[in-house]
Amino acid sequence: MAEYTPNSYITGHLENFTFRMAEGGFWTLHLDTLLTSIFLGLLMVFGFWMATRKATAGVPGKWQCFVEMCLDFVDKQAKDAYHGASRLVTPIAITLFFWILMLNGMKLIPADFVYQPIAALKGLFGVVPTETLYGGWKPVPTADLNATLGLSISVFILMMVFALRAKGLGGFFKEFLVAPFGPWLFPANIILNTVELISKPISLAMRLFGNMFGGEIVFLLIWVLGGSSIIGIFAGGVFGLGWMLFHLLVIPLQAFIFMMLSVVYLSLMEDSH
Repeated sequence: MAEYTPNSYITGHLENFTFRMAEGGFWTLHLDTLLTSIFLGLLMVFGFWMATRKATAGVPGKWQCFVEMCLDFVDKQAKDAYHGASRLVTPIAITLFFWILMLNGMKLIPADFVYQPIAALKGLFGVVPTETLYGGWKPVPTADLNATLGLSISVFILMMVFALRAKGLGGFFKEFLVAPFGPWLFPANIILNTVELISKPISLAMRLFGNMFGGEIVFLLIWVLGGSSIIGIFAGGVFGLGWMLFHLLVIPLQAFIFMMLSVVYLSLMEDSH
C-alpha cells in the first residue's frame, strides 16, 4: 500500500474521477464533474418548481418569497445590462447565476465529507482503477477547467446566435471585416476581431476556474499543514473557518461576475459599430 502523505491527500482530492473512452484514446469524461453538475442542476430546477407549484398571488410562503426575491434581483441586473429585445436573456442569466452558485457552493462542504463517502461507495461496488477508469473525486465542479470551458463555450454559441439574429449573416461578416479601421485595413480588422471574440469565452472560463481551483488548494493546504496534533487541528480549523467565511463572498461574487459578463457580451454582439 502506498504511503499516505499530504501530497497524496491533496492529489486525491484534486484529481478527477475520469473515464477514458478507449485505451490510449484522446476523449475522456470527468465523471465527478458531470455527475455533480447534473445533480445540482436538477436540484436547482426542483427547487424552482417547488416554489411555482404552490405559488399564490396572495401572501407568499417563505420559499416562494425567497425565490421571487432572487429572480427579481437577477432580472433587474440582466435588464440593466442588456439593451436588446430578446426575452431569452433573463432565463439565460437566471440559469447561469444559480447553477454556477450551486456549483461553487460545493466549496463550503468540507472536501472529506464528499471524498470519503464516494471512496467508500467505490469500494462497495468494486470500482478499482483500470486503464479506462481512474482518479479520485474533485468535489467542486468549477475547479475543473472542463466545466468552466463548457459553460463559456455555451455562452459563446449564444453570442453568435444573438449576433446573427440581430445583424444577419452578411451584416455580421461585413462588420467583422470593416470595423473598426475601415475596409482598407481588413486584415488588421480580422485579427483584432478574432482575438476579441475568442478572448471573451476564454477569460470567462479562466477567471471562474482560477478562483475556484486556487481556493480549493488553499483549503486543502490549511488542513494538511495543521498536522495530526491537537494544536494543529485546532489551528487548521480556525484558519479553515476564516477562509470559508471569505469564500462566502467569493462564491456568489464569481457566479455574479460570470452571469453579468455573459449578459454584457450578448448585448455587445447585437450592437452595431
